[in-house]
Amino acid sequence: MEGNSVEVGKAALAMAISEGRQAEQVIQEQLKSRSIYAVAIDFGGEYLPSVKKIIERAVVAAQRQGLVRNDHVGEGAVAGAAHAALEQITPKAAGLNVGGKIGIARSGEHLCVAVYFGVGVLNLNEVAVGLAHRSIAQEK
Repeated sequence: MEGNSVEVGKAALAMAISEGRQAEQVIQEQLKSRSIYAVAIDFGGEYLPSVKKIIERAVVAAQRQGLVRNDHVGEGAVAGAAHAALEQITPKAAGLNVGGKIGIARSGEHLCVAVYFGVGVLNLNEVAVGLAHRSIAQEK
């Protein structure tokens, strides 16, 4: 039974807010039992110069975990969703440092990317969350 776009979005967000690798693995197993496949990537650095690197990391992680094929369709879906999620936090993050996670989830034709970052300078952090969805053809 495949998840719908709302369930896949929740799964991506759960991966993005997970605490450490052990928690990620537990969540991945729970999601897999519902035919939702997911991965998370840690990230930290200066936001604007890092947008390209964040998108690239999302694409590579999704390909390595088998969420998408290693072709322009899979790459484009992940890159587009990652970019759209990042656009949602740009007003808060521009010119500042970020640290947190990127969560990616897929079930059937639904692919979601969530970003969950602490944004700020020193210990004066704000929290920013972005989430985006793309439809991608099921692989045969």
